[in-house]
This record gives sequence, C-alpha cells and structure tokens, in this order.
Amino acid sequence: MTTITSIKRARPASSPKENKKVLPRSDHLLVSSTKGKQKTKQSTKPLPTSFKIVAGSYERLLYGLDGSVSLNETNNSYKFELRPTFLFPAHVSCIKAVAASPNGGKWLATGSADEVIKVWDLRRKKEIGGLLHHEGSITQLHFPSRSHLLSASEDGTLCLFHARDWVVLRSLKGHKGRVNSMAVHPSNKVALSVGKDNTLRMWDLMRGKGSASTKLGKEGEVVRWSPTGSSFVVQSQNTIDVFTVDMVLRHTITHPSRIHTVRFSNRVNGSGELLLVGAEDKKLSIYDIPDDPETLPTVIAEMTGHTNRVKEVEILPLALPRSTKANAPLSTIILCTVSSDGKIHVYDLASLPADQKAGSEVLQISPVAEYDTKGTRLTCVTIADGEALEHAKSVNGKRKRGDEDSEQEDEDEGWGAHEREAEDDESG
Repeated sequence: MTTITSIKRARPASSPKENKKVLPRSDHLLVSSTKGKQKTKQSTKPLPTSFKIVAGSYERLLYGLDGSVSLNETNNSYKFELRPTFLFPAHVSCIKAVAASPNGGKWLATGSADEVIKVWDLRRKKEIGGLLHHEGSITQLHFPSRSHLLSASEDGTLCLFHARDWVVLRSLKGHKGRVNSMAVHPSNKVALSVGKDNTLRMWDLMRGKGSASTKLGKEGEVVRWSPTGSSFVVQSQNTIDVFTVDMVLRHTITHPSRIHTVRFSNRVNGSGELLLVGAEDKKLSIYDIPDDPETLPTVIAEMTGHTNRVKEVEILPLALPRSTKANAPLSTIILCTVSSDGKIHVYDLASLPADQKAGSEVLQISPVAEYDTKGTRLTCVTIADGEALEHAKSVNGKRKRGDEDSEQEDEDEGWGAHEREAEDDESG
C-alpha cells in the first residue's frame, strides 16, 4: 500500500511553505479498455513566454529559478535572464531526480536516495506530501501528462501515479535489480526501461503490464524515444545504440567521452531531429540525425561553457517576444544543462543554423544565460512552463479553476477510463 503523507521538517525562510494536509491512500489497477475506441483530442496549447528551472544536488539542496526572455529593440536580439526564487534542503539524502508536469507546470516531483518522492505545488511553492511506495533510491521521475507521474527506482519497479489524488495506478515489476532509466513513447501508451539486469523492457501503460523484453548484453544507463516515436536510443558508458521501434539495432555511436545524459530534440531552424549528449568532456555535443536511417549520426555542434562533467540536459519550446524585424521567429527551443561545476546553463537552439549538417565544421555555441550555485554538485534538472500567451486574457493573470479542471479531465480520459472500467468489472 502506497503511503502519501505530509512530511514535517524545519523550513528555512527561503523554502516553499508546507501543506500539512495528509493525502488519502489507495491502490488501483490499470487495465485495457474493451468498451470502444478512445477519443483522440488534439491539443493546441500556446507556448509559454517564460520558464522555471528546478535543479537538485548531492548536497540535498533544491534550486528554483525563474527564466524570462525579452527583446532588445536596439539590435532586435533576445535577452535571456535567470532569477533565483528558492533554495532549501528538500530531502535527507542526495536528490537524484526532478520532474515538472507539462502544460502549465503546476506539479513538481523530487526523488532522492532517501527512497521518498516529494510532491510540490510549484505555482504556490508548497510541499504537498511524500510518496512512500518505493523501497529503494528514486532513479528517475517523469510526467507523461499533467495527470500522471511515472517513477523508477533501485527496488526494480516502475510506478504510475495519478496526479490528482496521488494514488498508485500500477506498479510495474519485471527488472531484477535497479531500474536506471525509463522513457514514455510520445503516444503515452507504452514505455521503455533499462536497468542493472542488462535488459531492455517495454511496458504497455494502457494494460499496466510488460509487453516485450530483450537482453542488451550490457547495462543500459539511459533510454530515450525520438520526438516522432519511430526510434529510440540506449546509452551505456560511452556508447549509444540506436534502435528501431521494433527493437532492431540500427547504429552504435561511440562518443569520445563517458556519457551522463542523452536527449532528443527537433531543430529550430530547418527540419530534422538532433541528439543531445552530455558527458565527462564538459560539453553538450549535438548529433545530427540524418534523414537516411542507414547513415550514422555525427557531431555538428558543441555547447560549451561548463568546467566539469555535464550531468543532465532538458529542453523546452518557448514563445518569443514579437519583433518588428522581417521574418522574425515566433518561437525557439531552449536547452538547460547542469554540471558538477555547480552551474546551470541555458542555450538557445536557434543558434544552430539550418545548414549546419554533417561535414560542416563543428560549431561552438555559448550559453545565453547562466546561474552559479557556487560549487554545489548538481545532479538533475527540469524545466517547467512559466506564463503562456493565453494568460493575458485571464483576470489578474490568474487562470480559471474550471478551465484547469476541464483540461485535467480531458487528459484523464485515456488511462482514467481503464481504471473506471476495472472498477465496474469488479463491482459486477
């Protein structure tokens, strides 16, 4: 039985206020629907105009930053700025994972070697409580949608939580040993995981059970889907294996340095996909993914500035202020990296030209914003949406509660429908 409880501790003046309410406890099963096809709803939510960065560290400290972008009308360039908003010890052991919910960034989840997942209301800067389901260190956290949180742990399990009442929808068991990484397909229907047992596993999230597995012959450390979901990568030491969706190995990339983080991204200028690789070499290397699946990805650019290993990278599409310049871009993609050097860097992916392809001289890209924690060993980072364009239409800049509830109910239709049908079957 998963326990969700408020955790009391001495709170420094700069930390978010705590909510002492004890949340309910419950377990539910997630099963497949047999009562008709699910409706597919297309989302056209506006991009955020600002962002929030949250980073965790070995020193148990959680850093919060507000990020903004403004237009320099003198030269029609964009200025990115970071402003610290909170700093406090969030766990009793090192923080190993952080994740923010998408489409508004209301929820923040942090995971630690203390085996606890803490849930925060990021907008109100309040601690909601702790999820005590796992019996091992938390290795990764991810919000596939605003209404669900997926966690991985050294206890060999993955857990799917409902992000409204924080009940466990499903505990996925199959790995023999630590789960190092997991990734949810863009459709939100399946997930991949890799672990210490040298296996790659595929999970059917709609039915809540494993659907396939294969032996890798080595310990996978990071797994990531491509933006289209047509391929995925598994990283181990300094190698990256590129697979088709059918788990067929297509390429093996050998990076010149020990890798710590891998992330796909679309290009801002031009079309195509990129693979972002952070490693011991203190750089974030950008690999171009060729249109020809038989061609090996190659490094076309490097994001520089760190003086120690790059531990993690996250990305966020961002709306830009309107410019009078002809053909001015309306949006970009920002990259955020954290390093053992204690610095948080923000890069603008628009700095990569459309014609920067394989065979070009490797482009060096500097950060557009930086925050120095003064020596803290940063381990993980997440980026949350700040204000969106639609907020300008809201009264006093506040969103209507009814609108948020409606959006949440829409997202619940897929997985939530299965849960309701399971309850109907049990009652029948």
